Amino acid sequence: MPSAPKLPLDPIAEAHRQWVRHGWTDAADGMAAVTSIMRVQQIMMARVDEVLKPTGLTFARYELLTLLTFTRTGALPMAKASARLQVHPTSVTNAVDRLEKAGLVTRVPHPTDRRTTLVEITDSGRRLAVSATEQLNDRVFGDPGVAGRELDSLVAILAGVRRRAGDFDDEDDSGW
Repeated sequence: MPSAPKLPLDPIAEAHRQWVRHGWTDAADGMAAVTSIMRVQQIMMARVDEVLKPTGLTFARYELLTLLTFTRTGALPMAKASARLQVHPTSVTNAVDRLEKAGLVTRVPHPTDRRTTLVEITDSGRRLAVSATEQLNDRVFGDPGVAGRELDSLVAILAGVRRRAGDFDDEDDSGW
């Protein structure tokens, strides 16, 4: 679902050809891989944004709401939410501000640690998170454009890239 008309050739393949032509052969495959991943990220975000726009959620706010639905109590310390979402604490604060203004989460004091604030999902936040997830499952996650063994391989390859970049320490190479 690209917004622009289809191009008559693959610009990344053309860039690869130019890299080789200019003597950058050793980096050409890496350039094509990085550029392809970045382009696919743009395509996926456009699909996700199209689904989430009617809900009023950004992907960052959706992720936070969904994370909260996965907890036993529906609440997490803001610092823990930041770590689990792999974003700066300021980003979580911004998301919480907006979600709180919309009545989807509340800030509550931690029951045993006065220095800690919990972010807690409201009933309407939980309903919206579940509804958005069902829509994303139906329109994006259920058909990401790759299926079967290719999807398994893609997830494993990307998990390896993330692991080597220090994203996590898990030694499981399965990707799932």
